[in-house]
Amino acid sequence: MEAIVMFDITKFNQYREDNCLEVKKAKGGLPNSLWETYSAFANCYGGVIILGATENKDGSLKTTGLENEAKLRKEFWDIINNKQKVSANLLLDKEVETYSVDGDIIMVIHIPKVKREMKPIYINNDMFTGSFRRNWEGDYHCSKSEVLAMLRDQPEVTSDMKVIENLEVDVLDEETLRGYRNRHVAFRRGHAWEDSEDVEYMQNIGAIGKSECTGELHPTAAGLLMFGKEYTIVREYPEYFLDYRETLDPTIRWTDRFQSSSGDWSGNVFEFYFRVYNKIARDLKVPFKLEGGDRIDDTPVHKAIREALANCLINTDYYGRCGVVIKKGMDNLILENPGDVRTGKKQMLHGGISDPRNKALMKMFNLIGIGERAGSGVPDIFQTWEKQGWIEPVVEEQYAPDRTILTLALTEKSDNKKPPIKTADKKPPIKTADKKMTRIREEQYELLLKGMVAEKEYRLVELLDILDLSDRRFREILSGLAEIGKIELIGSNRDRRYKRKED
Repeated sequence: MEAIVMFDITKFNQYREDNCLEVKKAKGGLPNSLWETYSAFANCYGGVIILGATENKDGSLKTTGLENEAKLRKEFWDIINNKQKVSANLLLDKEVETYSVDGDIIMVIHIPKVKREMKPIYINNDMFTGSFRRNWEGDYHCSKSEVLAMLRDQPEVTSDMKVIENLEVDVLDEETLRGYRNRHVAFRRGHAWEDSEDVEYMQNIGAIGKSECTGELHPTAAGLLMFGKEYTIVREYPEYFLDYRETLDPTIRWTDRFQSSSGDWSGNVFEFYFRVYNKIARDLKVPFKLEGGDRIDDTPVHKAIREALANCLINTDYYGRCGVVIKKGMDNLILENPGDVRTGKKQMLHGGISDPRNKALMKMFNLIGIGERAGSGVPDIFQTWEKQGWIEPVVEEQYAPDRTILTLALTEKSDNKKPPIKTADKKPPIKTADKKMTRIREEQYELLLKGMVAEKEYRLVELLDILDLSDRRFREILSGLAEIGKIELIGSNRDRRYKRKED
């Protein structure tokens, strides 16, 4: 969910606390938690804090008022400009407003998302204990690894450009390099680097570089990722892991799977990309076209899949936990990678700005005709899906640890499958509980219920390990079980818990 752009006082009764809206009473002065929320909103997507209000049991808001608004406002500006309390003031005067609601004064504070060059915003003069982020359950302390990830993303020179001086050039796999050069020649025949010796060629593409201290050549981080072998890559990236999972039969956990750590292939990014793409492209049910009498197999969907896969690998934080996971199902494709969206999800969906996490890796993909530098890659994917009449792609961001998930449905929108029914022919709506569930959904319901102890209350994070699904899909399963009376939903969104009912 993106931050609220502008607070509209006329819609006060419609607002609810969520990822980007927080209310605080502030009866006895500014609450200490205000600064935790300030840090959390700034480090995520921004948001709005309302002082002088509280939340009803049903999630709606009600005003409690402020006793001395002028004093509170002065206190706020004094603290936010105190570097010992807040690392940076992001606000202008116009971003702190006051309103009267039912005779009560409230203060509305608009907090922008901070630029990555300034992250993290922290409090109490301690970056590692005073950095916060936001999720549906409120503000949470950033772990050390999350803070380090934000620091890695600050510089314009990306971490994959680093020369790794404790490794020699010969750790790069000759066979992978040969495969890469063949693809480069095929894509750009007659390129100026075509006849270069391997060492010169690797320097030109950014796979190796000179040590500033000794002047000797060593692999760059990008070169190691692209051309190294897994057992060498993990020396620099201990959390490095690439995983492809294919489930085309719901009765079998995986119909195909391979991982970078298996030891029977190189395990590097280059080989993983083509192994995965060939698996996906093989089963794409997209009609070929004829052009000048010749069959054209490379459709816009194939190009969009290549873009999505390259985007996933180029924007991965390879120091991050849980690794890259590509899941191919019967009717969807899910791409997951460690790291948040550097431009922010809203900007990424809009396009026009390219800010890759691994610029050297992007250059290597671009040289063989893969990837889009102009920042239009993700919007192009959405446009391709729209032209196909397929369900719109979904982009999700998760935190603790940071993770970006792109779900590509390979099925048509429901309104494309059947012609509209005339009003006179419409049947009364069928209740959700009476709908016939698919076999897959029934199995998911059964597995989740088996994993829950009756009458015990669970938070979402405590249930995620039971089913291998994204947060959004998982919430759909939980909502479905609630609708048929199998589980009970307790509390509001920010403090939601789930309880399995007795059979």
